[in-house]
Amino acid sequence: MIKRIYSWLFFIFFTLGYSQQVFEVQNFSEKYYAKVSVQDSSEVFTPGVITVYNKKTGKELVKVESEELAPDFTTEGNIKANILQLPYGEQSLLIYDDFNFDGISDLALQDGQNSCYHGPSYQIYLGTKNGFIHNKKFTRLAQEYCGMFSYNKEEKKIYTMTKSGCCWHQFSEFVIENNQPVAVKIVEEDAFKIPFYTSTIKERKNGKMLESSETVMDKKDESIKSFLSFTINKNNKQLILFNINNRTLNYAILKENDVVEFSYPIETIYQNPDFIYSASENVVSFKNKDAEYQIYDKDKEIGILINIDGKTYNWKGNKATQQGSLKKLLEINLDNVVIK
Repeated sequence: MIKRIYSWLFFIFFTLGYSQQVFEVQNFSEKYYAKVSVQDSSEVFTPGVITVYNKKTGKELVKVESEELAPDFTTEGNIKANILQLPYGEQSLLIYDDFNFDGISDLALQDGQNSCYHGPSYQIYLGTKNGFIHNKKFTRLAQEYCGMFSYNKEEKKIYTMTKSGCCWHQFSEFVIENNQPVAVKIVEEDAFKIPFYTSTIKERKNGKMLESSETVMDKKDESIKSFLSFTINKNNKQLILFNINNRTLNYAILKENDVVEFSYPIETIYQNPDFIYSASENVVSFKNKDAEYQIYDKDKEIGILINIDGKTYNWKGNKATQQGSLKKLLEINLDNVVIK
């Protein structure tokens, strides 16, 4: 009922309040054509209506009303169709193609700018032998992500992307089952905790979504400066002690390809004395709820002592791989380091 009232008010406002500009779109299909009525074609965003008709009978098949269409025009002044330049390029008001890979072309009609960052959104109508049927699950893929979804007919897969600011992205992959899109892989890339970049992968196997994650350190990031690094003899992993933006000291153990096995502190907060540096012993110590750590830097040996439940483990480092020195901590004041 509410939807009917909204549609009627939109019709009155659009048809009586302003003179319409009507454009025909003929070149997207042999069987169908469309009319696009807009309030003001000179505006980037304008109220409008997209209506699709049967060419043979002239029957109206689908109508989508919008408060905010974004029409693109050819040099001849015609409205473009079937333009899909992802993720941030041109996306036309109407896209006519086979989205569910059943051999019958479907319709995506722009209904506004409801996707991420005020991007174009679409209502999806799946083609049948007799016309089109609106599909809620396909429509969600063109509403809740960034713009229209992409699709690969050879792989028979659909792809979506969404983001939050500069530092979080999600990429999803769907297959078609029972004429509906089903997620089979979701990859989230989180770069909020520079210089650590975390990838979380959810992948469908045997009907279940299994999750795995991996964090990698970008040692070349401009915001970090290394004080000390060396390779641990026992496991060939790398220990690195570094600061971020000349404010906080951080510690990490890196596996092959700079995959982070352990880092400290977990969160960068600028008031806690996370580390204690003994200048006389040239030792940095810190602790968490599970263990106590002491990184030592001597003339002939280097390594880290780890105390867990009263038992101490000595991870000796390869002195030949050493870069930097703990003494560099005397050259800078860091918010989370106490020097004794």
